[in-house]
Amino acid sequence: MIKQELEELQNKGQLRKIPDIQSKSNGKIVIAGKEYINFASNDYLGLSTKDDLRKEFLEHNDSLLSTASARLLTGSSPEYKELEATVAGIFNKEAALIFNTGYQCNLGVISALIGRGDVVFSDKLNHASIIDGMQLAQGDFFRYKHFDYENLEKLLESKRGQYKRALIVSESVFSMDGDIADIDKLVELKKKYNCLLMIDEAHAFCTAGNTPAGISYGRDVDIITATFGKAVGSFGAFCVSNEDIISYLINKARSFIFSTSIPPLNIAWSNWLLTEKRDFILSQKQKLTDLIINVHKQLNESGVMTPSESQIIPIVIGSNEAALKLSEKLLAEGYYIPAIRPPTVPEGTSRLRISLTADSLLKDFSKLLDIIKTVVP
Repeated sequence: MIKQELEELQNKGQLRKIPDIQSKSNGKIVIAGKEYINFASNDYLGLSTKDDLRKEFLEHNDSLLSTASARLLTGSSPEYKELEATVAGIFNKEAALIFNTGYQCNLGVISALIGRGDVVFSDKLNHASIIDGMQLAQGDFFRYKHFDYENLEKLLESKRGQYKRALIVSESVFSMDGDIADIDKLVELKKKYNCLLMIDEAHAFCTAGNTPAGISYGRDVDIITATFGKAVGSFGAFCVSNEDIISYLINKARSFIFSTSIPPLNIAWSNWLLTEKRDFILSQKQKLTDLIINVHKQLNESGVMTPSESQIIPIVIGSNEAALKLSEKLLAEGYYIPAIRPPTVPEGTSRLRISLTADSLLKDFSKLLDIIKTVVP
């Protein structure tokens, strides 16, 4: 039965295999002995591959390589408290809680907060971690059409009164389309219908907005989740909120309670980057911002259609086969951009997801765009 299902995935062009990645540095990636220009990375500021940063950090840090326990037992340390204070300060929130991954963070937050008699209202294109969190929770959920806030309000009007606690959830920068939610409108609706508002800033943290905090900063957002594993070039994730909600998650979020915690060395690395290397982060963020502006200018001039407003640029192809063929064509030209297929994106919207980083070069994107224009109308 398993073999048959694998064959079916292969026939549909949806079978995945782990690439043989050997090294990454400065916007390049080496796979199976060949170097490519890397337009597939979430290392948006290029921090994870900076040897000079890593060497400087390790010269002054000897934190442990393992916790060997969950934090509620013996798996916590001063490094955790320091990093939680740092991110709470960045977002101007009362408290923070670190989770092992962004997936575990969203899963744990939603399934902890939403129980029987509660409800979630979720953007239709929210990440799988949000969808799985809703499915794991014991409450109900409704998915509104992507960015259709009239549809959301109709759902709130008809359904909100039937439940106790209600949670509206959206990403800020969406991971597959690169478009940006209207946070002010979501704040308006959460106040009007007495809901909590949760925003996932995974792809905006340290890349978007006027501060490292992303899109939501300064707005009345109750719960913010984000990751250290993308722009910060580290590992792990976090939730920031008021002290009561964070205390509630410590006691109720199963993905936090029952997970061995991240090694203190990695926690210290994240905190060091966000404090001691904040100026470097901001300079890399500005490089990325300038690149995004120039790239979107080229896209507009070229006529290639994309919903993107950020460093994530989808080139929607349609069929799995066509997306795979274009990805292979670009690989032959020296560009690494894997095809994104269902279930990651809806059926019929297979695409290339171009991901810009501070190490990407405008001239490389220009050449890439010339190739894409020969294939995509």
